[in-house]
Amino acid sequence: MIHSLLDTRTTNFGDLISNGKIYRVPPFQRDYSWNEENWEDLWQDIESLLTEQTPIHYMGAIVLQSSLESDKYFTIIDGQQRLATLSILTTVVIDRLETLIANNIDPEPNRERQEILRRTYLGDKDPRSLRYSSKLILNNNNNDFYKSNLINLREPRNIRKLTKSNQLLWKAFEYFRDRLNSLTDIIQFGDRLAEFLADTIARKLLFIQITVEDEFNAYTVFETLNARGIELTSTDLLKNYLFSLFQGPDDLESAQSQWNRIINTVRMEKFPEFLRYYLSLKYRRVRRERLFKRIKESVNNAEDAFNLLDSLESYSDLFLALGDPNDDFWSDRHETRIYILELNLFRVKQAYPALFAAYFCFSKENFVKMLKLTTTIAFRYTVVGHLNPNELERIYNQVAIDIASEQIDRPREVFERLRSVYVSDEKFERDFSVLKIETKGQKKKLVRYILAKLENHVSGKPINEETPSIEHILPESPDRQWEQEFTNEQMADMRYRLGNLTFLEPSFNREIGQKKYNIKRQKYQESSYILTQQITNDDWTPDSIARRQQELAKQAVRVWRSDFV
Repeated sequence: MIHSLLDTRTTNFGDLISNGKIYRVPPFQRDYSWNEENWEDLWQDIESLLTEQTPIHYMGAIVLQSSLESDKYFTIIDGQQRLATLSILTTVVIDRLETLIANNIDPEPNRERQEILRRTYLGDKDPRSLRYSSKLILNNNNNDFYKSNLINLREPRNIRKLTKSNQLLWKAFEYFRDRLNSLTDIIQFGDRLAEFLADTIARKLLFIQITVEDEFNAYTVFETLNARGIELTSTDLLKNYLFSLFQGPDDLESAQSQWNRIINTVRMEKFPEFLRYYLSLKYRRVRRERLFKRIKESVNNAEDAFNLLDSLESYSDLFLALGDPNDDFWSDRHETRIYILELNLFRVKQAYPALFAAYFCFSKENFVKMLKLTTTIAFRYTVVGHLNPNELERIYNQVAIDIASEQIDRPREVFERLRSVYVSDEKFERDFSVLKIETKGQKKKLVRYILAKLENHVSGKPINEETPSIEHILPESPDRQWEQEFTNEQMADMRYRLGNLTFLEPSFNREIGQKKYNIKRQKYQESSYILTQQITNDDWTPDSIARRQQELAKQAVRVWRSDFV
């Protein structure tokens, strides 16, 4: 099966770059981005080859797309950082030969070596301009500097005015020049410099060369790779495909601007996640590794590409805002903020496609109801029930499709579709009555949220959940006095049970510290929190915690309940 997708073989840098082959980085692929850490890793590998600690070194996989017009032309799908860096290292060797020639050290032999190495590893001289062309063509932002300055060994006039990526290209040249100069037994002799490049660099640095015939196969291969360094991402590959559909410069410029706005909003690393949610408005069970295939099936020309970019841009702000209750996006929908906060606190994103659809298809009022329903289901199903998130994703995917296709247009109809994942009152009460959550890290916010909602329910007053302390009635680190009521196993099990937790004023919390329960109980009666005042047990035992939590569970059934039951 794999051979029908690609041609693969082991090759070295010399074989790759020789024999008149031309390699082109897609015009809009990511800029050069290797830095000193990457260069240092490469140089250490080269030093191991020089000292014969290792006979060869694998540089990882490189993915090339062949050209229909000629077997000499290839597009670099994955590997531009490594090829560009090795080409820079080649220019460093040639520059060192230039120094030997200038110092009248074997000038004629070294000039001949220089020309041979140039033609073999960099490119030929153009007979019209008498300037050297390149076997490697970088992207739009890097190629002019690479060709004009590096290939032709011209130091830039003002490095600070260069773009960041072009500065990195020049810094790479300076880095390897310094490292080469440290090889004192090589740099004084032209034949040894030539051997260093032609033998060590060109022959002993090996690649797994993977050649594909089209973008889809390139994407399929790319998804399985973990190549060295900062390489192409699936987002870059998708961008390259979309941009290849635009013909005129005006369309291309407009598409670039729109793409940049989208990426600046959703961020590069989250784009695949965003795209998967977007595609889930139309397709069932969209898997991350199938994103490119879905786009390729539906986007075939410039008009399709523009339509896709328009749609993605319209959803990008919503995607960002669903992750932040304080986003200005909600400035005219203040009532949504509490539900957005809950959505993020519960870390439930399966509902995103359905929320995408509801935002654009429902009224403002119904979108709020949809949000509330979503968070209620999430709390019952995920936070308390710990049920299978895959089922939640499957059903929300279908709801998203039904809303987007206008098969349902009201939150009540959404609830009917979601009824199978709405945990029953009986099960929810049972699950809640044994729930325990550690009061550390992110989970501490969840405990504060739960206690605040329960306190609000019994007191009818809004609670600022950041104000009170979380009191552990059985302390987190109990001393020996608690051994009369609890075994060690019970202490470990009960300290983070919700029945053992309550709100308390910070000053009270500091005052009672690790004191005995009968002293704590007296302070609880002075608290302004109703749930804390209700702790009146004569003693505090495992049964006390269980009974209190069962009472809290009964209230939780009423607090986290759908409006449509």
